[in-house]
Amino acid sequence: MQNSKPGAVTWTWKAPEDFKRADLALLEALEASCKQGNEPAFDPITRSRLKTLFEQGQITTQGTPLKANSRLKKGTPVQVYLPPPVPSDLVPEDHSLEILFEDEHLVVVNKPPGLTVHPSPTQMTGTLVHGLLHQIKNLSGIGGVLRPGIVHRIDKDTSGSLVITKTDLAHTRLAETFARHDIERRYWALCYGAPPLPLNGNPVKVASLIGRNPNDRKKMSMDVKEGRTAVTYYTKVKNFAQPQKNPFASILEATLETGRTHQVRVHLTGIGHSIIGDPAYGTPSEKNTKWLAIPDDIRALVRHLPGQALHAKILGFRHPITGEPLRFDAPFPPVFQELLSALQRYE
Repeated sequence: MQNSKPGAVTWTWKAPEDFKRADLALLEALEASCKQGNEPAFDPITRSRLKTLFEQGQITTQGTPLKANSRLKKGTPVQVYLPPPVPSDLVPEDHSLEILFEDEHLVVVNKPPGLTVHPSPTQMTGTLVHGLLHQIKNLSGIGGVLRPGIVHRIDKDTSGSLVITKTDLAHTRLAETFARHDIERRYWALCYGAPPLPLNGNPVKVASLIGRNPNDRKKMSMDVKEGRTAVTYYTKVKNFAQPQKNPFASILEATLETGRTHQVRVHLTGIGHSIIGDPAYGTPSEKNTKWLAIPDDIRALVRHLPGQALHAKILGFRHPITGEPLRFDAPFPPVFQELLSALQRYE
């Protein structure tokens, strides 16, 4: 079929059998067509891009838009319209990003705290993507105009390791790696108090649903009836206490099995040990017991934190093209290291 715009692609397909969900059937069929090099040619399709195409009404049957959860009968004709790439009008900005690794396929950066990962309609400047456009020649286009190369993200005030792709193939394969949870992600969190650990020293598992907080849409919550399964394992690294008193703070290492929005912050708050400096979850008032337990010198440093003292310290995965095992240990940002050094006086 002739494309309506230069660079656009219309892909046609007939369901070879009955399917319960159109999105799952199409994702598999599109991936197979792309790998086989069939015409018309198009870049690999991710789950998120397919979801957007459904939402935009770009996937139809006999002119009628399909829904992602539509049931497909054998022989149902489906058309997928892939719009042409939209040129980015983002202006590169020099954020002097710390590069931990770079080759022709991907780049790993140590994101500083206070830097949003990608633009949004409410923030069109001052993001990590703007810095990447300044330092990196090419980024994967699959993420779209506002999210080029972005496979995963971490919160604005969380620092640490982040991988970005330069090619569409690397993007697709790495997205599949994340979907399989075949990736090592370890965060270090400076928390109020110190949770008990089992005598055998095994990590403690926290599993729950996580969804939007019905009372505050900017926050996530474990107390929801509908959400996505989230699993975190935590171990204690160090405790900090004044003489003859219970620990007022600790370092916890949180290992992610899943990667949900605000997952570590929500789960640690859920076990009663919220992250120091977190502006959204469990931040104590000036009269709160856990705040009063902190020595004056530590309180002064906490007040100057840009946000939660959470750092994506370890990131490990297999290279999406070469298969080489990669593992990165991101150095702490200065504001995190300053607080950590002060806390170490109370070991």
